[in-house]
Amino acid sequence: MTVRFARAEDAPALLSVYAQYIDTPVTFETELPSAAEFRGRIEEISSFYPYLVLQEEGKIVGYAYAHRQMERAAYGWNAELSVYLDGAHLSRGIGKKLYSALTEICALQGIKTVYAGVTLPNVQSEGLHKSLGFHRLGVYRNTGFKNGAWHDVAWFEKQIAPYDVPPAPVRPVAEIGGSAEKVLQKYFGDARSDIQK
Repeated sequence: MTVRFARAEDAPALLSVYAQYIDTPVTFETELPSAAEFRGRIEEISSFYPYLVLQEEGKIVGYAYAHRQMERAAYGWNAELSVYLDGAHLSRGIGKKLYSALTEICALQGIKTVYAGVTLPNVQSEGLHKSLGFHRLGVYRNTGFKNGAWHDVAWFEKQIAPYDVPPAPVRPVAEIGGSAEKVLQKYFGDARSDIQK
């Protein structure tokens, strides 16, 4: 397997992974975005945050990314995380590696706390977050209506860096390229970690 930063031209392949979740409550999006819209999302997110792509034999089989958690300036040291894997690659420990690498790269950027929302019930995702040291904050009850039902969302958080005062500004992911590559190599062993954008 290889892991690298996403490129805009990955949009169709990433969309094919995401499409596997569009009819489930895992995502609250109800219509699959176009390739052009998805490309725009990749470009916007990856201009500042890590957006990782996992390939097996040249085929994209999963991705994970961080994005801004809330918009006000004081929230700037937080990020929300997401991971999506091709259905044939679930329960193999890949998501845990991707998520761990993503979290460490966020810490290198200067992010202090990461968050994740999990639509309930989702035993696998809840277990993943707990195994990685996330703490459950609480549940938004009946917060999303999809597929004819109301769904709860559990929110998880994890401190990933000290809360120094004053905190240094969070750096764009492009500024920590070499350090990010070491993180990817740590989690994916001898697999080539191509982090060029």
